[in-house]
Amino acid sequence: MDWYPLYNSLRIALISSVIVFFTGIFAAYYIARLNRVVKGILDVILTLPMVLPPTVVGYFLLLLLGAKRPVGMWFQEQFGIKLVMTWYSGIFAAAVVAFPLMYRTARGAFESFDETLAYSGQTLGLSNTYIFWRIRMPACRQGILAGAVLSFARALGEYGATSMLAGYTPGRTATISTTVYQLWRTDNEALAFQWVVVNVMISAVVLLTVNMLEEKNRKERR
Repeated sequence: MDWYPLYNSLRIALISSVIVFFTGIFAAYYIARLNRVVKGILDVILTLPMVLPPTVVGYFLLLLLGAKRPVGMWFQEQFGIKLVMTWYSGIFAAAVVAFPLMYRTARGAFESFDETLAYSGQTLGLSNTYIFWRIRMPACRQGILAGAVLSFARALGEYGATSMLAGYTPGRTATISTTVYQLWRTDNEALAFQWVVVNVMISAVVLLTVNMLEEKNRKERR
């Protein structure tokens, strides 16, 4: 059994999760402080990938990063880097579809934060950076960690946008999801089922982790 799809899926999910973790927290923190109208508009834009079909997300990414599109052409000409049909193309797809989960979860955590703690820190002369990392983040850690785990799971199981942006090449761009589809399409159901089992096991671990974080969060609030 070729384990490349598992390795490739894990590295794509891990790298995209790191990107989504920081960008999601940054967006959630600053957007939560905006007025209702601006917040509503940005919410729609940033959450749209969560409700759009993944193939539509992949289509928009191809319009942006395709070899004959401005961004894709610029990277090809300047750095000799292809942004589509490579293993790292999956990072773009996974990050875009996983971002809304991290953003919404982190924003909910920040909005439930007791701002009097931050005000108390300011009266003691603490910097906003110190308050954010040493007071706000620890207080919101359960929600943020849950968002990070869910984002990882979403990135790991992404298929539609990844198949359009990275395609399927064994040993180069194959992921678990694209491998399952290709094996099923070629009537290799036994091997496809094995990959399904691997994916289900990983997803079960992720869900158990989220449930443990939520249970811990409930206990801390009591």
